[in-house]
Amino acid sequence: MNVGLIAHDSKKKLMQNFCIAYRGILSKHSLYATGTTGRLIEEVANLSIHKYLAGHLGGAQQLGAQIEHNQMDMVIFLRDPLTPKSHEPDVNRVVRLCDTYNIPLATNLATAELLIRALDRGDLEWREMYR
Repeated sequence: MNVGLIAHDSKKKLMQNFCIAYRGILSKHSLYATGTTGRLIEEVANLSIHKYLAGHLGGAQQLGAQIEHNQMDMVIFLRDPLTPKSHEPDVNRVVRLCDTYNIPLATNLATAELLIRALDRGDLEWREMYR
């Protein structure tokens, strides 16, 4: 399955720790991430990740395009709702696209853990039929 990973600056360390903890599950899937997030994950978790541009340079738009083309099965987007971003429209677009195209989306650690365990159990296999 194709898993998208995005993290705002204040959540990047949390994303690294999440990927270390769930490396065994994530390594079985194709991972996509915005540039900086992907590089930081690769450094600590030894996972192979297809990296887009940095989020503020268009990486969020690239991930959004993959969602629009039904090429993403799940997105983990650890976002900081308290710090406004200059590229907020791109950020909100990813969330809106996940809702529009029925892509499971986690925006915080608690939901990310639920989704990653569901992925491991095969609960998201319906995405294969949906494509």
